[in-house]
Amino acid sequence: MALLALAAGNALAAEAGKPDQALLAKAEQSRPEALKLLERLVNIDSGTFNGAGLDRVGAIAQEELVRLGFKVETFPAAPAQSRNIQATLAGTGKGRILLVAHMDTVFPDGAAAARPFRIDGARAYGPGIMDDKGGIVVALAALKVLKQSGYAGYGKITVLLNTNEETGSHGTRTLMEKLAREHDVALNLEPGRPADGLVVVRKGSGEIELEVSGKAAHAGVAPDSGRNAAMEAAHQMLQLSKLADASKQTTVNFTVIKSGERSNVIPDHAAVQADVRVAVPEEFDRVEQDLARISANHLIPDTKVSAKLRRGFPPMPKSPVTDAVAAKAQAVYAELGRKLTLESSGGAADSSLTYAAGVATIDGLGIVGGAIHTPEEYAEVDSIGPRVYLLARLIQKYGR
Repeated sequence: MALLALAAGNALAAEAGKPDQALLAKAEQSRPEALKLLERLVNIDSGTFNGAGLDRVGAIAQEELVRLGFKVETFPAAPAQSRNIQATLAGTGKGRILLVAHMDTVFPDGAAAARPFRIDGARAYGPGIMDDKGGIVVALAALKVLKQSGYAGYGKITVLLNTNEETGSHGTRTLMEKLAREHDVALNLEPGRPADGLVVVRKGSGEIELEVSGKAAHAGVAPDSGRNAAMEAAHQMLQLSKLADASKQTTVNFTVIKSGERSNVIPDHAAVQADVRVAVPEEFDRVEQDLARISANHLIPDTKVSAKLRRGFPPMPKSPVTDAVAAKAQAVYAELGRKLTLESSGGAADSSLTYAAGVATIDGLGIVGGAIHTPEEYAEVDSIGPRVYLLARLIQKYGR
């Protein structure tokens, strides 16, 4: 009881604009252990389609959560790989807090062996170190710091670790939306922005899937008897790229092209994918309608074209509800004499799903870093302590 009273007193001191010195000390002291855990996670290949790697990352996370007293359950992530992790801890307060992070990365098998975890100066490097293994580590460290402080003034904390965020969370969406509706706030552990910021606005994401069927022929002997699917696909890409609308912040970028196997054969098939980002949901409807109309215009006669829009994450627009969560986060950072920037992102994330489910949401609470999705992805080592403190204090605030 004395420990609980001390924790409450320190939290009240922080409410007055001064840092909770005991909590801050524990957050800073968590860094060596956090880096060791981060190294273990980063050195495991866990691309979205690597079920074995996701299982290994999940097993480590489950072990840590059990040590913290959480009740851990796992659920199938079909059609994705591995199993989603749901961990719950009951407290003595009323606030219900959902922490969200993901275990999958965009990197192929072999990336961890080729570029293992390393620290160079003030930065740590490795595949997925920011997106989103750093987020998992911050969550676990903050929860441990709160436990060490004797703080349990929340109603319930739920941790959801997703296996397939990088491909749209289709294997986690139903579970995530259900959990979101059962909580008062969702704190997403996506990477902190390079300017030490949070994300308050995100675009929605989707994909155009284009299939072209033609007719094969010898490219030298009888090219005119063929129907070149690659040429038709090129035509479609050029005209469909005009679906983008800068005035509405809608982007359409063709990124994957597959056609043909030999240079002397007219290809009879082509498959193309495009990344689509929108700032408002209505733009998905507009893109879908115009996609059908424009793709009907063929360059190569007698080819068949199938063009579909696959919707991913909805947008997370600017909102006074999100702004209110961000204001609390900024007040916490101000306790440390630090300024927390608020940013918008063209990237999509699970925060869009929790926001759409009707729960107050903030994003970007992971370790600060940059170069996400590239071989140079890095984390700022000195950001670990402040970010652990930030998350722990937000849990205290919303726990009440």
